[in-house]
Amino acid sequence: MMRYLSTPPHSTATGTGHGTVHGTVHRTTRTLAGLAVLVLMLAGLTGCGGEATEALPNTGTPPPNSNYSGPPPATDDVQNFKRTVWDNLVASNRCGTCHNVGGQVPTFVHEGDINIAYAQANTVVDLTDPGQSVLVSKVAGGHNCWLASDQACADTITSYLEDWAGDASGSAKTIDLVPPVIRDPGATKRFPQTSGSFGTLVYPVLQTYCADCHVEGVQTPYIGSADVDTAYAESQSRINLGNPAASRLVERLRDDFHNCWDNDCTTSALTMQMAIEDFANSLTANAPDGDMVTSKALALLGDGLAANASGRFEDNVIALYEFKAGEGRTAFDTSGVEPALHLNLIGNVDWVGGWGINVGAAYDDDSGNRVRNGKAQGSTLASRKLHDLLTASGEYSIEAWVAPANTSQEDARIVTYSGSATARNVTLSQTRQNYEVLHRSSTTDQNTAFATADGDNRLQASLQHVVVNFTAGEGRRIYVNGEFTGDLDPAEAGLLNEWDNSFALVLGNETDGNSLWEGTLRMVAIHNRALSDDQIRANFEVGVGQKYYLLFSVAHLIDVPQSYVVLEVSQFDSYSYLFSEPFFISLDEDQRPDGIELAGMRIGINGREAAVGQAFANLDVVLDADRYSPGTGQPLSRLGALIALENGPATDEFFLTFDRLGRHENVRIESPLPPQPTPANGAPASHIGLKTFDEINVSMSRMTGVSTTHPAVADTFATVRQQLPTVENINGFLSSHQMAITQLAIQYCDALVEDSTLRSSFFPGFNVSAATSSAFDTAGRSQVITPLINEFVGQDLASQPPVTDIENELNSLIDRLSACGGNCASDRTATIVKASCAAVLGSAVTLVQ
Repeated sequence: MMRYLSTPPHSTATGTGHGTVHGTVHRTTRTLAGLAVLVLMLAGLTGCGGEATEALPNTGTPPPNSNYSGPPPATDDVQNFKRTVWDNLVASNRCGTCHNVGGQVPTFVHEGDINIAYAQANTVVDLTDPGQSVLVSKVAGGHNCWLASDQACADTITSYLEDWAGDASGSAKTIDLVPPVIRDPGATKRFPQTSGSFGTLVYPVLQTYCADCHVEGVQTPYIGSADVDTAYAESQSRINLGNPAASRLVERLRDDFHNCWDNDCTTSALTMQMAIEDFANSLTANAPDGDMVTSKALALLGDGLAANASGRFEDNVIALYEFKAGEGRTAFDTSGVEPALHLNLIGNVDWVGGWGINVGAAYDDDSGNRVRNGKAQGSTLASRKLHDLLTASGEYSIEAWVAPANTSQEDARIVTYSGSATARNVTLSQTRQNYEVLHRSSTTDQNTAFATADGDNRLQASLQHVVVNFTAGEGRRIYVNGEFTGDLDPAEAGLLNEWDNSFALVLGNETDGNSLWEGTLRMVAIHNRALSDDQIRANFEVGVGQKYYLLFSVAHLIDVPQSYVVLEVSQFDSYSYLFSEPFFISLDEDQRPDGIELAGMRIGINGREAAVGQAFANLDVVLDADRYSPGTGQPLSRLGALIALENGPATDEFFLTFDRLGRHENVRIESPLPPQPTPANGAPASHIGLKTFDEINVSMSRMTGVSTTHPAVADTFATVRQQLPTVENINGFLSSHQMAITQLAIQYCDALVEDSTLRSSFFPGFNVSAATSSAFDTAGRSQVITPLINEFVGQDLASQPPVTDIENELNSLIDRLSACGGNCASDRTATIVKASCAAVLGSAVTLVQ
């Protein structure tokens, strides 16, 4: 059911109003029934927060301890409130010091009477939408957060409230679309492409006062980097050109007292503010072209309506990482299940805009040494809850939104609960284009991988939703983008009773730091019950990251009151926004569009149309009552558009332009294409190339006479196919390619020698049953070497090694292999022929072209 609100929402701290979406969303909540409260881990950041290189210590503070002795809960709901909320917030290091008996109203952690606490809590919570509760917004605004991130505290309390609201699990939630404040697109300042004026006006302040902490290898953001361009890129999202006083760089000093350099933080903040004002005043504002047909304007954080109305299945989440903090060196566990399993960001790990972390690629240090590091690791003590809760249930789901940096990584750990590179409880890793799962059970070896099938290429270098399920009935199953891959666990499911409780949870690497995975993690969740197929599909469809609905008013352009073109918008990464699922709707339930043409829709940002990413430019539809549904509107496109981020989500202003909307039209004259530039001379290319995987397989088949369908050959090719060369560029040849080629060559030669008909035709006159000591006399060697050269190498080619060189190599190989002192095995002669065959068949003379 859709509800409409005809007046703008009251302003809030974030400016998002009530969370809304068109249609209904099904909610689920997390429950904590049966979970023992173990240890509360506090992840406080001090100073610069340097890097750790060893396994994290098992430090922590005692868990919340209520020692409640007052009147019993009057109802089951009061008991549920106590278990899920009161028990978690009553501690003195959370809310118990202030909101307790005789303390500050509301006394929602009243220790004398749980029923009073329950009544007080109901004045500051909204169980139909826990995230919008006053209790949550107060903490999100910085009110007595017990963690280093206000957002992490807010998310944790939200999870407590969702647990309390568990009785409403699965119920449909009605979402409201509310009209935004109507305003025209304004003249907006944009960050220059180069760091010139920033470097002379703002950078000196950052270099002087922030370079001790905010530099590469110490702490993000790198606003004090020795490289001014890096500092500029890191600072843009923290500078408000329209209102310098609202810049994050200023607020951190003025409001958070973060590393002030004067005795009075207000003075430090003013210094930073004046530097930003000077920078902003040096820029020229841009206004939209007057000929454009434009909608009204909106900002993402000021006008967007939160679209994340749950819909995820998280009843049994015991560790959750949404990476909302955006700064610092801690990724917070906001599952609400104690102890909180927070992760320290160690080494080359950066935050990604729109919620996420990037585990960095290998880089060269100052000495030129290749460095491959970076991981997010929890303490072994806090990680123990995974052991306790997963072994108790005997099943699990590991769920993650991942974006691998490439498809060439091998043995790269994405998520692992382990003690070393060879000792683990469970690991999700990447090997080229396969997802692999290793886990310890009563029936499986902890280092034997169960993986997606070679050739299916399930893993791609793009954002993917991957889930690993384990149950006693089905064993391990892998799901990619909501769908079961079809790969069946070859091992019996077994039990988890052999898991080790001294291991640590690590993302992006192994505990020893030697199995780096390069890529971006947008969300990781660990469930102590396996998700069903429907739940996995639902979680995939919900997506990841914070999403908003932007309602672009077009009522001034058409005769439909309260009409809007609505788009779902999210910050895709640190550099772009994703616009998707556009639809037309009127918030007046009595209105219907009637034959209104809409064509050529584009997205404007900060006073001009975005230069690239205009996926809706070819849109040509008619808004009509036959296609329009009250409550859900009329869909316009299934495409999505990536638009480059400019000033940041807090200040970028968006609007829509149209080539034609109703009676309004903008005749667009496209600029002529520039002349084709003269191609530049590329790097010198080799005159020879490399055969690819299929060419290698067919070539070996034709040269040996062994069919590609020979069972042993076909099995070997299927196993090594993904490891064989995929491009003809000889510069891309790797040692792993040679290993695969060698395995395939050995299999072809084995099939050739073992087949008496093929062997007699290929090596006429040679007796493989003869003793090794007599088989390889002068005549015997010629009967082996000459056919190999004639069939595999050829004669009189323009480019080939001298035949005598090949003969010498093969004679030397035969000498080494036949030196067995008269004690050669009966099949030694056949083995030497196979080895000689493979040496030539798998060499460069047959691979280059």
